[in-house]
Amino acid sequence: MKKILPFLKDNHETLLYVAAFGLLLLALFKPDIQLKQEVHNYLLVADVSQSMNAEDEKLNNQPVSRLAYTRQLMKKVVQTSPCGTYFSVGIFASDNVALLITPLEVCTNLDVITDSIDHLEWRMAWKGNSRLSFGVRAAANTFDSLNVPAQMLFFTDGDEAPRVNVTIKQDLSGIQIGKNFVFVGVGGNTKVGVPRFNSANKRVGYWPISDNNNAGAVGVTYSDPSQDEPDPSVASAEYDRFLSQLEEEYLISLAGEIKAKYIKGQDNSAFYDFVQKQKPAASFVTSYSMRWVYLLLAILLILSTFIPNILARSTLGARFNF
Repeated sequence: MKKILPFLKDNHETLLYVAAFGLLLLALFKPDIQLKQEVHNYLLVADVSQSMNAEDEKLNNQPVSRLAYTRQLMKKVVQTSPCGTYFSVGIFASDNVALLITPLEVCTNLDVITDSIDHLEWRMAWKGNSRLSFGVRAAANTFDSLNVPAQMLFFTDGDEAPRVNVTIKQDLSGIQIGKNFVFVGVGGNTKVGVPRFNSANKRVGYWPISDNNNAGAVGVTYSDPSQDEPDPSVASAEYDRFLSQLEEEYLISLAGEIKAKYIKGQDNSAFYDFVQKQKPAASFVTSYSMRWVYLLLAILLILSTFIPNILARSTLGARFNF
């Protein structure tokens, strides 16, 4: 010990420089460390059937469509999530769910995730109709394709087309995704008309009752614009409009069948707190950057080599003043 102390005293600057150099090497060649932790992994699914074009939600006191409101809710969920949270984005149409992006870490890929959400629209639907009970079964298959556990937030107005009945109702008793599934209801409780658009996304009127008696049934895939020439049929009068509202009771019933949850989607802190309080869906090995820590410590070590000189000058200055 007596030999070590003098050695450290005589060579402290060299040792500090060596340590700083070692930290610089770590910052250059091994800037990350791997830590296993419980993380949130969300799958955001938007209903893009045409009833979601109904304008009975508000943002900044201005009426907006259910789909626009869904995009707002989705983006705020993403923006209020801490780093280390993962997001996938998908859409529901007809009787199926399609993934647009697979799990991405929120801080590294914020622009990609929010841009994908910004581009969600009704023309993404590959065919008409909106059968949620079939969609729940498709959602279970989507979970399997992710290969990692996730918490699904399914944004929808619950407006089925054609209307659900005994002959088309699905038996969902075997669905095992309930603990990781949340229906998010979007829309108002008062029936409103559903706007109809042509293939160029130009609003031409309202869906009429006569067209298959449902506003979700597009009837054609919009890959063939000739189906809209000159424009699709619309309601001739207000009484002829197909009316739609948030089918909250139906969504609660569906959630109960698969032991899932239901919540009304609202642009407020209570809704976002509810989302963040969901149980973490999976364990991931996550990379954390340590580069800034290594660089900061290296700088501090280099600066500390000047401390003896500073102290010596201070002592000399004090003696001179004395």
